[in-house]
Amino acid sequence: MEKKKIDLVVIGSGPGGYAAAFRASDLGRKVLLIEKDPYLGGVCLNRGCIPSKAYLHVSKIINEAEELKSVGVDFGKPHIDANKIRKHKEKIVSRLSGGISQLAKVRNVETLQGLASFVSNQELLVKENNKEVKVQFKDCIIASGSSSSLIPGLPKNNKSILTSKTALDLESVPEKFLVVGGGIIGLELGQVYAALGSKVTVVEFLPNLVPGADLDLMKPLHRKLKKQFESILLSSKVTEVSSFDENKLKVKIESEVETIEKVFDKVLISVGRKPNIETLNIENTSIKISDSGFIEVDEYQRTSVSSIYAIGDVVGNPMLAHKSTYQGKIAAEVASGHPAIYDVRAVPSVIYTDPEVAWAGVTEMEAKEKNIPYELGEFPWAASGKALILNASQGKTKILLDPDTKQIIGAGVVGPAAGDIISEAMLAIEMGSDVEDLALTMHPHPTLGETMAASAEVYTGAITDLYVPKKQK
Repeated sequence: MEKKKIDLVVIGSGPGGYAAAFRASDLGRKVLLIEKDPYLGGVCLNRGCIPSKAYLHVSKIINEAEELKSVGVDFGKPHIDANKIRKHKEKIVSRLSGGISQLAKVRNVETLQGLASFVSNQELLVKENNKEVKVQFKDCIIASGSSSSLIPGLPKNNKSILTSKTALDLESVPEKFLVVGGGIIGLELGQVYAALGSKVTVVEFLPNLVPGADLDLMKPLHRKLKKQFESILLSSKVTEVSSFDENKLKVKIESEVETIEKVFDKVLISVGRKPNIETLNIENTSIKISDSGFIEVDEYQRTSVSSIYAIGDVVGNPMLAHKSTYQGKIAAEVASGHPAIYDVRAVPSVIYTDPEVAWAGVTEMEAKEKNIPYELGEFPWAASGKALILNASQGKTKILLDPDTKQIIGAGVVGPAAGDIISEAMLAIEMGSDVEDLALTMHPHPTLGETMAASAEVYTGAITDLYVPKKQK
């Protein structure tokens, strides 16, 4: 058995893992980066964020081309070559993964492929095929990510049952496609397959799509999806999935009103994700696990073992790549003796559908549930010239304010580029900006970004693109 002594080891090479490894190396640590897969980048780059957004770009162009018919431009019915689309995605992924490998080399970060598990608080065992390596470390950062959750009772080893990983392989475009779970991943992949020609059905257990997002932001997206999807079944659940003929599945769906059975070519299970900690053998350490199954950490990303840190999906929701990257840098800096702390005021969320939906900070739903006082400024995109040009008049931008200080505590956007626009709101929240700061910041025209300032002007009464009657005192 090979043995290594290393200064700092990172388990997992996703956005958080490689950020932690590279930052620690920049700060003078000797770093070993362990990855179970053949390529660096983790789920986000290889099987999640990047490939799904590559497909969503294709589906968005298809939708935009269809909408141009109404203004006199008709490209005709698109020809879909699933193999070419998949190769396009793979080219992007390969380029980015190769870039990460190159960055590891120039930083002298050693990489090791294999499945890591703890032997003790200071030692790991890494297995790959018939090879075993014992790694003794001074510090360790756990960044092992998460994987798709499944529902019980599914037929085993059935290729017609997909996860977010296998759905991105895009081997074919099924005629009838079922998405189990109306969350972010399910809606994004559902829209991709719908644009490519599938008849998509979505089943969501709760009464609304993407629970946690404000209903007014979801309304334009829901309206669009009702046109694109064959059906959206809310307050419903899948109770049985069984094989039916060759390569087809019979699915039983129950609601309070009825029980129906439908046959689908493919079924995507998108009901959430679970932290990848089962194979780590945490029981061989003094690391504490919370009742909800996540690794417990403090504001410095330290576990209950002072030399072991944890970041990203394994430490709790929200399971988002940018949160993992942020925490990875903090863990690397703290482990390297530098002052750093996880004390963010907000974590942005984005649904990369068409239209996009984005929010940050306190949502209206959260404010009402927790009795958080707030005031609102919102700007309808029907009054935005750029939105009308983009056929996005259903969009909106809104900000939530503290009634006393007038500081921005939350924001939401629905429409094209919502994920980009929300960054301005994030900066405002982090800096403690008030509504006047937004309203008095000059924005270029015509843009969608200026709707953020317009929402502030609606609140202050300075808006000129709308007529808002003054409130009676």
